[in-house]
Order: sequence, then structure tokens, then C-alpha cells
Amino acid sequence: MRIAVASGKGGTGKTTVATNLAFVAAELGRSVAYVDCDVEEPNGHLFLKPTLEQRRPVRLLVPQIQMESCDGCGRCAQACQYSALVWLGDKPLVFPELCHSCGGCALACPQRAIREVPREVGIVETGHAGHVQFVHGLLNVGEAKSPPVIRAVRAAVPKVGWQIIDAPPGTSCPVVAAVRGCDFALLVTEPTPFGLHDLKLAVATLRQLGLPLAVVINRADVGDDRVATYCAAEAIPILLTLRDDRRIAEAYSRGELMVTAVPETRSALRALWEQIEAQAGDRAAAGSPEHALRE
Repeated sequence: MRIAVASGKGGTGKTTVATNLAFVAAELGRSVAYVDCDVEEPNGHLFLKPTLEQRRPVRLLVPQIQMESCDGCGRCAQACQYSALVWLGDKPLVFPELCHSCGGCALACPQRAIREVPREVGIVETGHAGHVQFVHGLLNVGEAKSPPVIRAVRAAVPKVGWQIIDAPPGTSCPVVAAVRGCDFALLVTEPTPFGLHDLKLAVATLRQLGLPLAVVINRADVGDDRVATYCAAEAIPILLTLRDDRRIAEAYSRGELMVTAVPETRSALRALWEQIEAQAGDRAAAGSPEHALRE
């Protein structure tokens, strides 16, 4: 089962929930992997402190024009929908950062003057943190597109019973790449006007993808009850509320897991895990089809 932990905005406590959930699941004897798909700024390793065992580059294919074979027809640029290849006068220009590695330019070239060469865009690292399998990725500085690295991270997950996927914040392409094909999504939010606004966007995105979802409200005693009212109106279950506790914030700043720094939160996280398992069991009993990952 693949459980996505996501949020409509950054700073809601998504990584806090994801790392502690993975830790508690392993404590309960589950076969679990923590998968950090926030490849622009991964920070799950700060809390789980994994031993990293493998490091693999992520490469994309980009066009390279063989000028000795090129007749300057410009069909390659016409085929490119992302302006990654343009002609200025009689000279072609390739912008690798814009290339989506679709291969369309090479197919469009009648002279077969284009070959595709690999370009490194990030890395994937794997290891373990105690009984938790650990996978994360890091996008190279200056790269514009994170989905290829996110897909590489997900492809590197070892065979386990459960995957806890820490998605990037927001609702754009990186989030879709991280949560596509998951079995269940947990949205972490806070009871503020900004939190509610972005929660609504996240709910709309996940519903477009057909994902069942539930909500965790962090810092639940700060703000108002509009998030709870919205969830009730939309029939979205709230599986956990965490109060605004200075000890949790201090543990976060030290890179410590919440369940070890504030022991009374352990029972709440275990209860959350049991509810997620119950949701998964209900789906399996109903014969829900498993989503295929789109490579």
C-alpha cells in the first residue's frame, strides 16, 4: 500500500507527520519505507537519520545536433512544444533545462542529424533508518523540472508492505508525480484562512486523481473551526488533530522525531496508523483496483 502525505502549502507539518508515521509503523512491526519526494528540499533525513548505502544519478536524454548531417530545415524546432530547441538564423540552439526528453525532435529530423545524449539532473539515495527503509532524491541546483527525479525516487523504492510518500507541498506537477498511483492520501493542514484555502486546492487535485483522502489538522488549537466545518461538509474524515505544542516545535528544530521527544504523541500516531490500516483494509475488501504508476 502506498500512502501519500501531502499538503496544499508548505510549513504545515507534512514531514513531521510522514517521518513519525513511518517510525511508528516500523515500531509496530510493519514492513515500511519512507520515501521523500520533496526533491527540491528533502529534509526527512534530518529526523530519521538514515544510513545511506546507495547513490544513483538521474539522467535525462537531451538532443545533440550533428551539424555535418543537418540541412537546416528547422523541423526539429517546429516539433518541440517546449521551446527547448530553436533556430536563430542558420544556427540551432538547444536549451537542455527546458527539454522534456520526449524524443520528438529526433523523430522529426529527416536527416537523422539529432542524437540524444544523457544529462544528469539529480540523484537518488537509498538506505535504512533502523527498520525503516529510506529513499530520497535531490534535484540539481538550477534545474527547472523535478518530476523526472521524483519518478526515479519512486522507482527506487524496495519491495515493502507499506510506502509512506512525503510529497512536495502545493498542487502542481511535482505533487501529481509524487501521489499518482497511491492508494490513499493524508492531507496535513492548519486551521487558518491560508490553510483552508490551500486545503481546498489540494482536495480538488486529489479528487481529480481519484484518490481517497483524509485530513490531519496540525496546531489545531490555533486559528478557527472553518477547516473542521469544511471537512464535515465535504465528508472528509479528520484522522488526527495535533495541538500547538512548543515541545514539538523545539524537537523539530533539533531534528528529533516528535514521538520520541514528546512521548505522549506516540499513542496518537499509533491510532492514526491503525485508522490508515483500517482504510486500506476496507478498500481491499471492496476490491479497489490498484493504480498503475505512469513512468
